[in-house]
Amino acid sequence: MIKGLHHNACRCRDSEETRRFYEDFLGLPLVHTLKIEQTKTGRATGVLHTFFQLDDGSCLAFFEAPDMPFEFKEQHDFDLHIALEVEPEALDRMMAKGKAEGRDVRGVSDHHFIRSIYFRDPNGYVIELAAKVAGRESDMDPKKNRAREMLDKWQSAKPGTARAA
Repeated sequence: MIKGLHHNACRCRDSEETRRFYEDFLGLPLVHTLKIEQTKTGRATGVLHTFFQLDDGSCLAFFEAPDMPFEFKEQHDFDLHIALEVEPEALDRMMAKGKAEGRDVRGVSDHHFIRSIYFRDPNGYVIELAAKVAGRESDMDPKKNRAREMLDKWQSAKPGTARAA
């Protein structure tokens, strides 16, 4: 049985640049580093794996692998982003902090059940800070929100499906 998220890992351009964003800017402490000098298949490599911890104990992790090509690009929100939960009062504070540091900050976006602001990390990934909206807890309850029904309707109606004719 899956208990929760241990870590989510992505590539990074530079471990220190990434640390400055996740630890210094977002406040997620660097809790572990792992230098990988050999793969499980025996190939020599030079990779650094870093872990930044959230309050629940889970981590955002990164691989800096200079000897392995990777196309870093600015990701579109719909393609790749990670949303981190914050207290509602943190949105204005983090928006002001981001602007003061000259960061590209977007939002506040009202998604009804959460309010969000968005940053880009040094690797091009979109980082969303999301604050729950009081009184909207049932929006995440599948017994009340018809999530499966909406997915089924989407699947049957989208272009390219056999039933969407």
